[in-house]
Amino acid sequence: MTGDFRFGVNMVVPDSRAAWVGKCRQAEDLGYDVVSAADHLGMAPPFPALVLAGEVTSRVKLNTFVLNTPFYNPVLLARDVTGTDQFTDGRLELGLGAGYVKAEFEAAGMPFPAARERVDHLERTILELKRRYADPEHKPAPVRPEGPPLLLGGRGDRILTLAAGHADIIGFTGTGKSADGAPLTLATAEDIEERVAFVRGKLGDRDAEFNLLVHFVNTAEDRKTGLENLEKLVRGEQPIDQLAQLPTALVGSPAEVVEQLHAHRERFGLTYYTVLEHNMAQFAPVIEALR
Repeated sequence: MTGDFRFGVNMVVPDSRAAWVGKCRQAEDLGYDVVSAADHLGMAPPFPALVLAGEVTSRVKLNTFVLNTPFYNPVLLARDVTGTDQFTDGRLELGLGAGYVKAEFEAAGMPFPAARERVDHLERTILELKRRYADPEHKPAPVRPEGPPLLLGGRGDRILTLAAGHADIIGFTGTGKSADGAPLTLATAEDIEERVAFVRGKLGDRDAEFNLLVHFVNTAEDRKTGLENLEKLVRGEQPIDQLAQLPTALVGSPAEVVEQLHAHRERFGLTYYTVLEHNMAQFAPVIEALR
């Protein structure tokens, strides 16, 4: 952890063993706290990838960011989770999601359930995992009796309610509301603030860490130019004054981004950020500036 913050990098590019090893070591050397493996067809298989990452690093946590839970049988998933937890000496963070890419279900020859059904399956999976963790007959056993820390990611009311009841880490996607199975859109700062307020209302006295997936990073240019380029990239979906408030867009010099992180912590309660693999090196000066 760097100060009050944690930073993860989500690996999304399938690679050779040597390339995977190299970039996991690089992430740790750059100061990241978490190495994550995404769960999409055409990417590295999450659990083997994290076991290998654990073998070649010593400090970083290892996270599934996030599993497409409807693809998994809960009992078989419990075996893979606790086995990976054992093989990484308890460094696993388990990230679960309800799944949202209709094309992946079709490619797998599976029906694309309604959002309600996918969240139902996610809830059944969480309860089954907890039951297995507590069962002394379950082997391999988790390193901690309660199992690895649970991250639940999503934006809808039901999944965030589920996260407020069960998750150690609540992951906000930073995407806007869209029709089920439709392309994702970029949430405004007000959208994210509303989702955070919704979760706080459901948490009650329970504590949880707030995570955000960062969609855009630009620390190589001055902030004004960076925001202008971002406005072009999103094709005017949001004007510059709105983009400047987004916690999903960290733009400016490392010192300016550090200021943004502190402002976002005050406004949204965000202390754990995950950047995408292609932004790993670019975001690293921000981590250095926080030390």
